[in-house]
Amino acid sequence: MLKGSDKRQADHPIDTLFLDRWSPRAMSGEEIPEAELLVLFEAARWAPSSYNNQPWRILYARRGSEQWPLFFDLLVETNRVWAENAAALLLFISKTTFDHNGKPYPTHSYDTGAAWQNLALQGYLKGYVVHGMQGFDYERARVVLEIPDGFRVEAMAAVGQPGAMDALPEALRKRETPNDRRKLEQTICEGAFRL
Repeated sequence: MLKGSDKRQADHPIDTLFLDRWSPRAMSGEEIPEAELLVLFEAARWAPSSYNNQPWRILYARRGSEQWPLFFDLLVETNRVWAENAAALLLFISKTTFDHNGKPYPTHSYDTGAAWQNLALQGYLKGYVVHGMQGFDYERARVVLEIPDGFRVEAMAAVGQPGAMDALPEALRKRETPNDRRKLEQTICEGAFRL
């Protein structure tokens, strides 16, 4: 699998882990043992959260399982084309209230994003493809996967063994490379908003 640092260059000294992790689509279709998936979920478990509330929940289906069609059928067609070779599909949801007092939890999505990032980095470190996506039916996910009120559907991810890029359709092969990022000064400013 191509490393991001082969194409990307940071403007400030950071660990290459942050450059190397990217979101390929090419997966082999091979299974990942459940014990290996649990390692990714364990990394997500240790993400920071307000009041240690840990609002994230991760629903998943392994390839070939009874659950797989429920998750796969949620994807938009452009994601189905490549995600059919994933070993697992994950759905991230977040609890919108605090456990300790039932009040609204303003940073539930932010904290769930931290859990996603932990999972993505751990997956990269284990040599897996981990590709997050928003291209799926959010409302259908809520119904089909019986997600109760008080939880927000956040995003999905596909996890798999790296595969051959030439197995992807030509349009996706052209996009199968680590992306760059906008310059830091376009993202940050000290003081009031000036971006």
